[in-house]
Amino acid sequence: MNAQTHTAPNHSAKVTEQFGPRAAAYVTSAVHARGADLEQLAELAQGLPATARALDLGCGGGHAAFHIAPHVTQVVAYDMSVEMLNAVARTAADKGLSNIVTRQGMAERLPFPDAGFDLVVSRFSAHHWNDLGAVLREARRVLKPAGQAVFIDAVASASPLCDTHFQAIELLRDVSHVRDYSHAEWLEALGKAGFTAGITVPRRLRLDFQSWVARMCTPDLHVGAIRALQASMPREVADYLELEDDGSFTIDTLTIEARARA
Repeated sequence: MNAQTHTAPNHSAKVTEQFGPRAAAYVTSAVHARGADLEQLAELAQGLPATARALDLGCGGGHAAFHIAPHVTQVVAYDMSVEMLNAVARTAADKGLSNIVTRQGMAERLPFPDAGFDLVVSRFSAHHWNDLGAVLREARRVLKPAGQAVFIDAVASASPLCDTHFQAIELLRDVSHVRDYSHAEWLEALGKAGFTAGITVPRRLRLDFQSWVARMCTPDLHVGAIRALQASMPREVADYLELEDDGSFTIDTLTIEARARA
């Protein structure tokens, strides 16, 4: 008996499929458009030479690029989704940020020469990458010697119990989710890729449940599964997530500043 052929799209196609139709929602998303992490990025960019070039890796709605652009000569907003890039380009034009250019491609294979950027940033993209190590090595390759990088993402709990529950609701909400990495996993991966980690800033981020699932157009079946999982969470997990009656919850995020190691 022959094995059944699996015809589902690969992971890269799944990410594009998930985010292309939601481009406008991510550009206008309040939880993505503001935050102390963006203020940290802008402050860091202010200290760069005016001639600096920056790469927003997995740019999504482009909010990192929008905050960096006033302080550098050029920002390349890079993403797999053409629809997302088109939305970023329109918003950049509306904001008068003519130094933002868009480029489409995979994070694991960057179409840029070695040492072409002074700054590489990635904000809430890494948990979709199929190969964290490969992307970090590419980020290191395209940075100038001693260039600066900033990685921002949701971060996994050090508690296996809390981690398992959080990863489960992430995947139910968005089937292109790969993994939220722990602080320790980030530091190990950065070191292996040729970075020296510097300042790390942990933060907490509240997610309104209805807008969280609406932004991704999560199917009702999956929304119901998330709510059922929330209802059955052990007290330790509910407390960690600061779970609210309507399903809203709070997560850990991490901002890591790093430098390319010689």
